[in-house]
Amino acid sequence: MTTQADPPELSGEAEQTELSRLLVDGLTPIVPAPPQQEKLRANLMERVARSVAAHAGLLTVRHKDGVWQTLKTGIRFKHLWSGPVGSSVLIEFAPGAALPAHRHHWLEEGIVLRGGLQMGDLDLGPLDYHVSPPGSRHGGIRSRQGALAYLRGTSLGDKPSVLHELLAGMLPLGRDASRTVYAAQEDGWVEVADGVMQKRLWSDGAMVSRFCRLEPGARVPGHGHKLDEECMMLQGELFLGDILLREGEYQLAPAGSRHGEIYTDVGAIFFVRSVLDD
Repeated sequence: MTTQADPPELSGEAEQTELSRLLVDGLTPIVPAPPQQEKLRANLMERVARSVAAHAGLLTVRHKDGVWQTLKTGIRFKHLWSGPVGSSVLIEFAPGAALPAHRHHWLEEGIVLRGGLQMGDLDLGPLDYHVSPPGSRHGGIRSRQGALAYLRGTSLGDKPSVLHELLAGMLPLGRDASRTVYAAQEDGWVEVADGVMQKRLWSDGAMVSRFCRLEPGARVPGHGHKLDEECMMLQGELFLGDILLREGEYQLAPAGSRHGEIYTDVGAIFFVRSVLDD
C-alpha cells in the first residue's frame, strides 16, 4: 500500500516567503471602467481644490525650506517670517559659540529645541522658554554643547536693528524683566478641552503666547484669526486642517485666514502666539 508523503516542513523565512507569494497571487488588480476612473479623478481634483482654497494664505516652513545664513563663526540662522515687531527665526549654535551682550528692541521669545544655551546663571535645555521684554538686556549667550533654538521677535536679518541692539547692550543699565519657564515645571497647565492642555507663557494685553499639549486623538474645532498667529511644533505631529506639521516646523496663519479642524494621532506639543481672546 502506497502512502502519500507529507510535504516538507518550511523554515520560518521560507514559510513567510511562500505566504507572501500566495497573498500576491490572490491579489487581482481591479481596473475601474473608464467612466468610473474619470469620476474618481474629478472627485479627487475637486477635493484638492477645496483644500488649497481652505488653506490659502497660510505660510508653512518645512525642515528643507529656507536658507541658512552665517551670523558669525559657529552661529547661523534661518529666517521664517518677518512681522511688524521683529522676525521669527531658527538659530543654531556650534559647541562653544557665543553671542555678545545686547539690548532687545522688541519683545523677544526663545525656545530651545535641541542642545542647551547658557545666559549668565541660566542654563536652558530642550523646551525651556525665555522671554525678554523690549529694552531688556542680555549679558551674552553661549552654548557649551551646541544648540538649536526658535526665536520670535528678534532683530536678526535686519542689520541696522542688530547693530543698534549691540551698541545698546554695551550699557549695563535698566532692570532685567525677563522670565524663564522650564520644561520641567508642570504647574500652569490648564485643561481647555478633552485631551487639550494649555500653559500661558506671556501676554501683553493684546497677544498671548502659550504652550499647547494635545493627547493622541485630541481635536480642536476649526477657527479664524483676527490677527497673525504663529505656531512652532516642538514635539509630535499635528494636522492643521489638511496640513501636517512635524517637530521643528513652523506655520504662520495671517490675520483673516482660517484653520480647519486641528487634531493629532500621536500627540503633540507646540508653541502658539495668537490674539488674547482666541
